[in-house]
Formats: sequence, C-alpha cells, structure tokens
Amino acid sequence: MALPVVTINVDYDAEKEKIKGFFSTFVGGPDLTRGFADLDLDADGDETHARKGVKYMDQLQRIANREQQILAIDLEDIAEHEKTVTDLVSRIRNNARRYVALFSDVVDELMPVPTKDISEHDEVIDVILHQRRERNERLDGAQEGFPAHLLRRYNLYFQPLRSDIAMAVRDVRGVHLGKLITVRGIVTRVSEVKPLLLVNAYTCDVCGSETFQDVSSKQFTPIADCQNENECKKNGIHGSLHMQTRACRFSPFQEIKIQEMADQVPVGHIPRSMTIHVNGALTRQMSPGDIVHLGGIFLPIPYTGYQAVRAGLLTDTYLEAHHIYQLKKQYNEMELTPEIEQELFSLRADPALYQKLAQSIAPEIYGHIDIKKALLLLLVGGPTKTMGDGMKIRGDINICLMGDPGVAKSQLLKYISKVAPRGVYTTGKGSSGVGLTAAVMRDPVTDEMVLEGGALVLADNGICCIDEFDKMEESDRTAIHEVMEQQTISISKAGISTTLNARASILAAANPLYGRYNTKLSPFENINLPAALLSRFDLLFLILDRPTRDEDERLAQHVTHVHMYNSPPELEYETIDPTLIRSRHYIAGARQKRPTVPPEVSNYIVESYVHMRKKMDEARKDEEHGQKLKSYISPRSLLGVLRLSQALARLRYSDAVEHGDVDEALRLIDVSKESLLEDDERNQDHDRTDVSKIFRLIKEEAKKIRKSDGGRRKKARRLGKGPNGERDYDMDDDGSDIGEDEVSIVALRSRILGAGHTEAAFMETIIKYEELDIWVRVANNTRLRFNS
Repeated sequence: MALPVVTINVDYDAEKEKIKGFFSTFVGGPDLTRGFADLDLDADGDETHARKGVKYMDQLQRIANREQQILAIDLEDIAEHEKTVTDLVSRIRNNARRYVALFSDVVDELMPVPTKDISEHDEVIDVILHQRRERNERLDGAQEGFPAHLLRRYNLYFQPLRSDIAMAVRDVRGVHLGKLITVRGIVTRVSEVKPLLLVNAYTCDVCGSETFQDVSSKQFTPIADCQNENECKKNGIHGSLHMQTRACRFSPFQEIKIQEMADQVPVGHIPRSMTIHVNGALTRQMSPGDIVHLGGIFLPIPYTGYQAVRAGLLTDTYLEAHHIYQLKKQYNEMELTPEIEQELFSLRADPALYQKLAQSIAPEIYGHIDIKKALLLLLVGGPTKTMGDGMKIRGDINICLMGDPGVAKSQLLKYISKVAPRGVYTTGKGSSGVGLTAAVMRDPVTDEMVLEGGALVLADNGICCIDEFDKMEESDRTAIHEVMEQQTISISKAGISTTLNARASILAAANPLYGRYNTKLSPFENINLPAALLSRFDLLFLILDRPTRDEDERLAQHVTHVHMYNSPPELEYETIDPTLIRSRHYIAGARQKRPTVPPEVSNYIVESYVHMRKKMDEARKDEEHGQKLKSYISPRSLLGVLRLSQALARLRYSDAVEHGDVDEALRLIDVSKESLLEDDERNQDHDRTDVSKIFRLIKEEAKKIRKSDGGRRKKARRLGKGPNGERDYDMDDDGSDIGEDEVSIVALRSRILGAGHTEAAFMETIIKYEELDIWVRVANNTRLRFNS
C-alpha cells in the first residue's frame, strides 16, 4: 500500500524573494544598539534627528564586521512591511523551523563585504571563518566550497508578536507542533552550557582533503570513507578519515526546565513542566527562580538509546527558545523612563514618604503599620560589606512574625513574595531540609550527579517567605541557621562538596506553641523556638489578638469596605501608586546607595546599645527575684540596629545615617518587644495620646541635642570664635543669643516625623504646651526655648 502524499502549494523561491525584499527595503526607527552613532545634524544644524536606515541591512553589516552575533527578526516589522499578519507572518508562525532555514539562506546571499579587516583581537573562530570565505571566493564553480552553514557567524531568532498571549504548559497541545508559541513559567533547573555539534569536519590521511557533515538530529553516524572522487574513491581507499575538532562547528547549548505557575494549576493537579533547549547567544540568560515568557518553536524529539526501547512509540517534546522575556527583573536591571524618573524625584522630596510607602504595602490589610514599616525595610535591606580578608557582614534583614491565628501573617508573606524580584513562598510542613537547601539528582542529558537548588537557593538575592515556621521538623529547621547569618549553604552529598550562595532575607511566620498565646507562661515558653535561631532575626513581632471595642469595630469596617468596593478605605496618607511599589523602581534606586555611619551617630548607637544591655541585665536580676525575663539583647541586636538604620538612610536616598534613622530603628525594636509586656505595662503607653507621646519625645530629643551642642559651645568658647571663624558661637543668625535651653525646631521636626508622627500632631503639641507656658518659640519661630 502506497503512502499518501500531500502536496503543499507554497513556492519557496517566491518566499525567498519576499524575504529578500523585506531585508533590503524595510526602514526602521533609530537602532538603539548603535547608541548615538545615528544622531546627525540636519542641513541647517538646528535640529538633531535620528537617521532612519535600512534596519536589517545595518545589522548584517555589523555581523559581517564581527560586532554582532544575534539577528532577531521581529514579526511586528514583517507585519508592518507586509501591511497584514495573514500572509508571511502567519506562515512563519505555523512553520517556523522551515522559515529559519529560508531566512538564513537569504541572509547568506545578502551578507555584505566586511568593512573591518581581521586583526589579532578577533577570536580564533573568526580567523578560521575569514580564511574559509577567502578560499570560497578563489574557487571556481567546478570545485565545491565550504557549506554555508559552516560559515555563519550569527544566530537567527524570531521575536513573537506583542499581541501573543503566553500559554500555560498544560495548554500546549499537539496542534502547536512546529509552530511559534509563547509559554509562561518559572525556571526550576538550568544545566551547564555545553558545546552542541552542528557541522562535523574530517581530514583524509591519504589525499589531505576536508569533508564536512551536517548534523541535524540528535544522533549521527560518523563518516569513515573519504569522499574525494578523483583520488580516494577512485582508488578504493577506505577508513582514511579522521575527525578534526578544531575545524568543526559547535554552538553553545543549555537545557532548561520550566514549571507552571501556581495560578495556572487546576485544583487537584500537580504542576507540569516543559523542557527548553537554548542555543547560541541566548544561553546564560536564565537562572533558577526566574519567571519568564519564552517564545520558541514547539518540536518533537524521539527517545534514543535505552530510553527508546522502554518508550516504544512514544515521543518527547521540547521548546526551541527564540525569545526570552524576564517578568521579574533584578533590581540592577530596572528600566527607567523619564515619566518614572520624575515621579521618583517628587517622591524623594515628600517629607511623609516613609509613612506613605509603609501604608502602600498590602493596604487591604488593616493596621500593622509598624510591621509594614519593618517589611518595607526588609525590601530595601542594608548594604552587605566584604572585609579585606574575605569575611562578609550580612546586610539582609530577617524578620519573624509570631502571633495568634487570624492576624494576616500569611497574607503579608504572600504579598511580599509577589512584590520582591525573587520571592519564594513555602510552608514549614511542605518543605524538607533538602527542599530548602539542595537536592542531588542525575542530569538526564549528561548522566552526571548534579545539585538542584531548593527554596533558599531559588531566593538568592531576594526574599524567602516561610509560613508555618513552628511546624517544621527540628532537623529541617537547622538548615536555615547557616543561611540566616553566613548566607551560604554548605553541601556534602554523593561525592559533591560545595558551597552555594543563599543571599536571601528570611521572612518567617509562626504560631505560638499552644495555638494561641498563653499569658500565664513566659514569652520564650510560648514561642518554642531555640535561642540560637531567635537571635538571628533582626525583628521578632509578637502579634496578639486582644478583643477591644474600638479596634474590633475599625477592623470590621475596613474588611467589609474591601469586600464591598474591592479597594481599601481612605487612609491617613495617600498611598503610592502600586506600580512604583510592584515594579520596585523606587526600591531599586534606594538599593544603589551605600550609606555610611558618621562618628557622632556611631557614638549614639554605642550608647543606645549599652543602655539596652543594661536594661536587660536589670531584667535578668528581676527574673532571679521571681519576675520573667521579657526580652534578650545580644551583640547581633547591635548589627540589627545598624542594618535597620542603613535601610532607613537608603530609603531617603541618603549617603549617611542620621540620628533619626537610629531612633526609628530602636523604636521598631522596642515595638517588636512591646507585645511581650504585661497588659498593665503596655497600657501605660497606650493610654497616652499622640500629643503626650510627642511631648515626651521632644523632651528626650531636646536633652540629646543640648548635650551634643554643649560640648561644641565649650570648645568654641575656648577658641573664642564660631565654627566659621567670624563670630561668637553663642550668636544666632539674627544676632540674638542662643541660650542653653534652646533647640532647633527643624531638628525636632525631623526626629518626630521620623518616629512616625504627623506634621499636624507635631504643631498641635508645640502650640498646646506653649499655652501651658512649658516653652516659647523664638527667633522667628525657628527655635524652642524651655522655661525653667
């Protein structure tokens, strides 16, 4: 029975003419890859405009000059040239593999003559290709030259239409075989880059001629007999060919595994995965944990070797990648537009920026403003320092949220994992120690034992959110100890001994030991986590669900408003545009800063730390007399203060840490420990109004400012001049005397606003206590003078 033959009415010679016309005539906009080389002055010299050239012919010239390796054919350009997407574009999308060969043949015909000579700076392969081209030009038509595939120094890719919708892995069907499609997923495994053989070269020992063999499939049979008709074949010589590796043509090859996103998996199913083959210049552009849109050709591939015997008639599939689009880019890869830069500039000038950014984090969740401020600092982080001897000091901030059920701990973790550029969310019971660190498995391509990174490795340079932290096995929890302080993972499994980077911040959420917090037990008995682990957290928030009439009513109103209108109610501050938070542009700019600690701020941090240790020592003595120890301060707490202060300075785009940053860091640490206090101790501060709190802060800050100014005054009096050398130090700008009991309102305002209070409340406090004759404003309302 004869096999059926289907005739396809496609004239490929006519298609090549269309492609040639597209390459030769398509005029694109200014090519950004050439930078300012395309900018000219017009005839009058008044205007600067971008020279519009033949887009792809310019690229071919750069490929001929060995300045470019990727030739990306944008289907949008073809559609614009053809004025339709139903003709050439449609055929390319339906039969992409064939059109890659057609486009490559046309490019070989149109490739211009290089305008740059070969030099010693070029690679060896460029020298070999140059010599082969010269030999082809010297040969006449009777002799066969080098094959065109061997002389190509470019990789040709198709860039999908922007209107293409990225599919889930489970939506890819058999009808998509051979077509150009776009798939969305998360990268789970990346193999090493290996050389893939494209053209095999042989040399004959007898006649010295070269033979080339195109390798287009996964397997090939090496040639043993020389193909020279005049000598070897004529004389019947066999087995004289030997492979010459240097003359072969190889291409970089990488195998990627992508997995479906969680929102694409139906209920009751497990995520599906797909194999991606990446060739040429597209290699090394993805790493585990990246969320990508991959445009490529969906192709079948038969099983080989022993797998073919087991599989029988089954065939595997893969996607040949042509275009990679990163959905979540690294902070240093953010692309800024002039509009976004203008918005960021106006944000930096806002005095209430800290409060606005904090309220913009999960605005649908009621309250927890101090926790949101801490999470904002977690996103920014502090700078990681590397010493001269190679020792590193961690800059990432670790936070643990411990509390009763129903206080939105998991929702906050989910939000942070989505906002972070590399956010990984996992749970305690669902994560083993191997799943957190790395698993040893056999690579299906090379059959070698390789490491597959776990959640902490996937979150490198990002945030790892671990829910149900208290439900983890103790053996699994110890895997996190090294990551939280050293930010590395040491592996010694199956003959593999190595250290993996895990430069991630840890955001953990846990419940107390008995489900709800037991006030009759000490905090450490409720938490049920080892002290070695607790000391590695910079902030530990204990969130308790205590019923109060006012708070419960406000919470219920907030939740019902969100359910009714799908948006949070109006807050005290106007929230920042979520695109600036979600796209992380402001945070990306803040992370570029590396603020330093001035000497006077350093002394203040030292005094504050010594004071905290002294209070802990007094609490320890009280514990011996029957009172429970409320908190523990270790030297790691000092590093936590430094990290939080530098994160606050980064948030202001400042290059130096100020007193207000240290005060806010100390305040967050105090707030994190506040819930450990008994009800009567906590209510002492809760009973105060905002005005009384601000008054207390003003008294404390005025005492610090007067103390720091006093030393400078004494030094100035000894020298008999001010800091500028032209007037007495005790004279203000208007010539009036500055008393010992006067402080600057500007300095007080920065401290009070930095502590989370509003400008209105600050001025209300100034006016109220001025009426009570506690102080008076002098020097055109720029200074406060305290009445004795």
